[in-house]
Amino acid sequence: MKPKMLQQGDTIGVVAPSSPPDMVKLKHGFRIYEKYGLKMKLSPLIAQREMYLAGTDEERAHNFMEMFLDPEVKGVFSAYGGYGSARMVEYLDFEGIQANPKVFWGYSDSTFLHLALYQQTGLVTFHGPMMSSDLGGEVDPLTELYLSQVMKPKIIIYDESISPLYVINQPAQPRTAPVIGGNLTLLISSLGTPFEINTLGKILFIEDVDEEPYRVDRMINQLRMAGKLAQAEAVIIGDFHRCFPRKRTESFSIEDILLHHVKKANVPAIGVMSAGHGNSTISFPLGANATIDFDNKTITFEPGLRGE
Repeated sequence: MKPKMLQQGDTIGVVAPSSPPDMVKLKHGFRIYEKYGLKMKLSPLIAQREMYLAGTDEERAHNFMEMFLDPEVKGVFSAYGGYGSARMVEYLDFEGIQANPKVFWGYSDSTFLHLALYQQTGLVTFHGPMMSSDLGGEVDPLTELYLSQVMKPKIIIYDESISPLYVINQPAQPRTAPVIGGNLTLLISSLGTPFEINTLGKILFIEDVDEEPYRVDRMINQLRMAGKLAQAEAVIIGDFHRCFPRKRTESFSIEDILLHHVKKANVPAIGVMSAGHGNSTISFPLGANATIDFDNKTITFEPGLRGE
């Protein structure tokens, strides 16, 4: 279920489903979308603080639903990540969201929302940088280039002109399937819940930030032992930003860890795609099909929008 594209004059609903954003950076981040002719509507409690959360779980869920049900709002964008989206997902009205499909944009802690929205409603969402944490200062040209895909259906082709790519367990044929996933920490937190990630027949995308290699090892090992790697059609490895040893100086590299578990699961994989918490990152739809051509090292994402 693809949302309708945004047009000049449309309103974006800006929400904080996790931690509260920096309001100065948030308002600075509006400028890019304002260039597209879009207007902003802030969640009324976006600056609310409940310790490290932007309000109570019920309040954040209510604000999120208000934006999806508001006929004036055509897209719902996360202002900031941090922590907390998984705490409020159980309060969402998925039937209401399914009846009002809109562009949903975010990443990091919003991974849990991407997963829940797709698996509960079939809604295609967008993995991309957020206004406060990523667009509130200088924005890398590559990052900005992919933000406008909410305005027009667009095929996205990722190849080695953007970054070097390597292949693990190269298959004989390309793989085409819906892309799901996001932040590895949040994917692991879904296991054993009603929103557990289902990778069967899907292309799994993973990324993370500020995790030591041994912690990434522990998480990817759990994902593999839960069968989530082997069930996937393929894996796209994103940016594991600042994931270097601190506590344990004798350490495997992130590359060693990913190679070990992907090979053990015997699943085709390609990486590293500049997507995630790095300064230079592409945005792409989750839930829409992508095709990985392992011979030519290209990843082609179909548009995440319907055109009318």
